[in-house]
Amino acid sequence: MSAAALAASGAADVPAVLDALAGGVRWLLAACSGAVMVYFVCVNTSYLVLIALAAWDSVHYHRRLAFTGYDDIYANPLNPAITVIMPAYNEEAGIVEAVRAMLSLRYPNFEIVVVDDGSRDGTFDRLRKEYDLVEVERVLPDDIPTRGRVLSTHVPATGSTSLLVVRKANSGRADALNVGINFAQHPLVCMVDADSLLDPGSLLSVAKPFADDPLRVVATGGVIRIANGCEVVAGRVTKVRMPRSWLVRIQVIEYLRAFLLGRTGWSRLGGLLIISGAFGLFRRDVVVEIGGLDPDSIGEDAELVTRLHRYMRDRGRDYRIVFVSEPVSWTEAPSSLAVLARQRRRWSRGLAELAWKHRRMFGNPRYGRIGLLALPYYVIFELCAPLVSLSGLVLVPLGVLVGAVDIPFAVVVMLASYGYSLLVAFVALAVEEYAFHRYTRWRDLGAAALAALAENFGYRQFNAWWGVQGIFAALRRTQQVWGVMTREGFSAQGGPTGGRKR
Repeated sequence: MSAAALAASGAADVPAVLDALAGGVRWLLAACSGAVMVYFVCVNTSYLVLIALAAWDSVHYHRRLAFTGYDDIYANPLNPAITVIMPAYNEEAGIVEAVRAMLSLRYPNFEIVVVDDGSRDGTFDRLRKEYDLVEVERVLPDDIPTRGRVLSTHVPATGSTSLLVVRKANSGRADALNVGINFAQHPLVCMVDADSLLDPGSLLSVAKPFADDPLRVVATGGVIRIANGCEVVAGRVTKVRMPRSWLVRIQVIEYLRAFLLGRTGWSRLGGLLIISGAFGLFRRDVVVEIGGLDPDSIGEDAELVTRLHRYMRDRGRDYRIVFVSEPVSWTEAPSSLAVLARQRRRWSRGLAELAWKHRRMFGNPRYGRIGLLALPYYVIFELCAPLVSLSGLVLVPLGVLVGAVDIPFAVVVMLASYGYSLLVAFVALAVEEYAFHRYTRWRDLGAAALAALAENFGYRQFNAWWGVQGIFAALRRTQQVWGVMTREGFSAQGGPTGGRKR
């Protein structure tokens, strides 16, 4: 064959090769787009299953409510005493209200330990003025290694209030909690945030599983709800209202779906992996055994619970970790995009670091439901969700552009996906309304429904981007920075009082 004929044959093959490559690209885009759509169907289905389990648990909770015996627990002085540990850093906006709420909790025997982690504002001054604090000498036990140097310890001058305020050099929330655990005098330790307000019966509720099953229960977690917009009087949420900000309203729906019903479902399955640092009760001896909280972990609350599971299963000890769905701890949610972004990047990074640190548990039958179900779920459906979400935002339109995905089909699937997500949110709202009936005004329920609708347009996409940033921060191992968290504080009308945190 002549050179001219070979050249002509090669030129003729070029379009065929390009067509083959284009076909391969279209097939890949179609496959990836389909996988993304199937992924989000699975995510929403998992939420629906967890909500169904939570609904079942709520029905049984209401049937048992008349026989819970909280009055008997309150009247029984033999119930295990509790130390409530409250780390505080630049919390002058709401520290007095928070401590007042803690001191008025219904429980037969408890103490409050506030650990001022090197605050630079008037946190300590407000406490000293409110409770007439005087300095006393206390020896810091060394049950758990700590980093920040303890500067001084203070108690009320009258001695009539079970309050201890510890001032220390700044070393982070986890180390502040470890200091509080060392100072704790009681067998149970309750970890709460300084910007949290507990319902009066909260300690009775989270302590009941310890009374019912004292040999096996090692930790219980409580519900976290958003206090923005609520009316607060004397450290108590007296009227529950939806926030005015749409950004915070969407977070209400998110907390309801993931923190209340999602964790109730996981507790029902025996696979509770996260107890919020804003409200959790632990056996002090077990926490000391595992070395306390990890000060190098930015998600120290989830890491502590995961390490508890690992420690107990490695030693073959029978144990339970329980989630209690009522009553609740109220906290202030971020009201600006900047603060919310820092929070979500921190959560994503914390989950990534937790998954890597405890990777030996992943898919390991030795760790039962935690290794085979809970950890894989959090990695696949929580940690990877931002990556898949952003990939879908790119791949699906690109697939439509090159003809790999049919436009009518893409529109139908997209609407079905958003509709499914909305259904999950509405079911969660309905379960909450039936089980707890916190929102008594129709306008609040209407605002919640609109927030559930608005969540899919912009909010989820921003969340995905912040989540990806958190993952890459974990991969790069950049310095962990908590960031400045603006707090408005609580007021009698649910409005701002000013102040800043972290």
